[in-house]
Amino acid sequence: MSQKVALITGITGQDGSYLAEFLLEQGYKVVGMVRRSSTVNFDRIAHLQEMEALELVQGDLLDQMSLVDILRDSRPQEVYNLAAQSFVPTSWRQPVLTGEFTALGVTRMLDAVRIVDPEIRFYQASSSEMFGKVQAVPQNEDTPFYPRSPYGVAKVYGHWITINYRESYNLFACSGILFNHESPRRGLEFVTHKVTHAVARIKLGLQHELHLGNLDARRDWGYAKDYVRAMWLMLQQDGPDDYVISTGETHSVRELCQVAFNYLGLDWEKHVVVDEKFYRPAEVDLLIGDANKAKTQLGWQPEVSFKELIEMMVQADFDELSQHHKS
Repeated sequence: MSQKVALITGITGQDGSYLAEFLLEQGYKVVGMVRRSSTVNFDRIAHLQEMEALELVQGDLLDQMSLVDILRDSRPQEVYNLAAQSFVPTSWRQPVLTGEFTALGVTRMLDAVRIVDPEIRFYQASSSEMFGKVQAVPQNEDTPFYPRSPYGVAKVYGHWITINYRESYNLFACSGILFNHESPRRGLEFVTHKVTHAVARIKLGLQHELHLGNLDARRDWGYAKDYVRAMWLMLQQDGPDDYVISTGETHSVRELCQVAFNYLGLDWEKHVVVDEKFYRPAEVDLLIGDANKAKTQLGWQPEVSFKELIEMMVQADFDELSQHHKS
């Protein structure tokens, strides 16, 4: 049997890097799509770039012909569409660009699949931000969407166009409605990594204060490496469907601070400053997922707890900063 080929858009991101690792371990050839840009950061996949089974190709979700060409050249059996403008605060500053990548980019990729090879199995990275002002607690696959940011709105479009192509063209197209998932590879602009990085810096005497917004905002936080396994499982099923992926637990930003500061023996209340400039124009107060369908149908379970995740991130930041500080 010939080697399976998977195309990952957004391979240089947190999820893309973990998914590439996972698929390479499963024996896939992985084709990673990167944008032609002077600022692409390859840090997260640097350790994979020597591997023969990994190929990086240039393409752009804003340019449909580049997507068609990549699919024709690489002939993947699976496509994982992870690329997006994915930082919620930026989506207010760049709402049109967010729509181009995060909404219309999905359509361009789905249409490229339809044109080149409708047998390709397609995964769309949907988001718990689609639930926004939640209409039910916890949120599952049947909970109505009420997005509260341009990013959330764009993700709803991407989600529904995936369903539309599945039903209109009989594509094997799935959406994973992933709740917040973090790791040491998370961007520093995201609150979990902002906190763990600051804790390490404070412990090393490199800063004293950490400015945060709404400490009462609650999220369902899981480990990114657990979540990419769920993406793959969706494309191994007999038929396409959509799944919520979450831990089913909720924690506040305040709890996040407590766990992170405690790990290095610090008192969070001495260092955290609430700053109104970090409040969102429309806040999402509570997200908590119900992943029973994924557990039942995919056999998926999260393996890393919230406390283990945050402590892992603090340790990784502390190790890296200590090394950097010494040198």
